[in-house]
Amino acid sequence: MLDVQQLSKSFGGVKAADHISLSFADGSLTAVIGPNGAGKSTFFNLITGALKPDSGRVLLNGVDMAGRSPPDIARHGIGRAFQVASIFPSLTVHETMLAAVCADQRRASVLHRRFPLAETRDRAEHAMEMLGLAGKRDRTSATLSHGDQKLLDIALALVLDPKVLLLDEPTAGMGTEERWRMIDKVHELWEQQKITVVFIEHDMDIVFKIAPSIVVLCYGRILATGTPDAIRRNAAVIEAYLGTEHHAGQAT
Repeated sequence: MLDVQQLSKSFGGVKAADHISLSFADGSLTAVIGPNGAGKSTFFNLITGALKPDSGRVLLNGVDMAGRSPPDIARHGIGRAFQVASIFPSLTVHETMLAAVCADQRRASVLHRRFPLAETRDRAEHAMEMLGLAGKRDRTSATLSHGDQKLLDIALALVLDPKVLLLDEPTAGMGTEERWRMIDKVHELWEQQKITVVFIEHDMDIVFKIAPSIVVLCYGRILATGTPDAIRRNAAVIEAYLGTEHHAGQAT
């Protein structure tokens, strides 16, 4: 499904991604963890086209995405929700979803129709239902809670029908109860949609509970990969990250 091969990116003398090679199977759920500055967000930026790699390949079903524009990569099937929700604050939830579908269909004029095309409407409705936002369809996006804004951001990625969904710290900035509601919704989405989900997360309780597979990055390199039990027992991971997780901030 998604194969990252020897992906590298440097900023001056700093190697933010140092020959990273990983494979994410179709329908898999993987957590990416690591200390601040490990290169987690850079890794996502390289996959989604926000950054161009110095070298390496990003293969989606055998087609190289490396160096393509973010819209082109999204059209091929890699979606992303951000650590800070990227929404249209002045639009309602429903209008926001319609705008995303219309942009994907390259039919911007559809948004201004009184009765949007059935296909456009159905895609928007499905994404709102999946993320539990249908009951808030007429709320202005800016008035939503922090958690609901994050859900809307995920819905915007989901409405593009991605094969791979990247979630950059979906629980960032949330309290404990809201955090678990969010991650339960992510897990439900993964189970129902059968898509490949890769998420960055700092809360190890969440990671160890829901992620069948974990990737640990440190200084732009892969420190370890494996199951939660294997990662818990990995001496290098304990030294580099798990032993100081409660002192780690939220930045990546």
